[in-house]
Amino acid sequence: MKVQTGEIYGKQTSNKFVMYNVLKVSKTKGTNKANTDQEIVTLQNIDNLLSLFETTSQKLFSSGYILISQTPYIDLNATTPKKRKAAKKPTRCPLTLDFLEARADSERPAPVLQDLFS
Repeated sequence: MKVQTGEIYGKQTSNKFVMYNVLKVSKTKGTNKANTDQEIVTLQNIDNLLSLFETTSQKLFSSGYILISQTPYIDLNATTPKKRKAAKKPTRCPLTLDFLEARADSERPAPVLQDLFS
């Protein structure tokens, strides 16, 4: 499955549902022929914008992450002053409603699975 920039993936942890925004997708530069098809995916936690990590697209799906949304999520009410350094500028107005998702870009997507511990 192909991962694209701007998509949102989620995973159920032991106490909550965590969502991650895909900031960047790049090809691997390995010399091994088996690794040339892999993509390195940079993920950003939606609730903690300074939390970033990299993984491969294969590990992303094998770890239990599921696709939540293909439209960007922009938090307009961020409380941290470091938001400008962590998040990229939106390419369109964050108040634009997505008629397929029934939400604006600035609204947090609803989790696909209900929290097990709420």
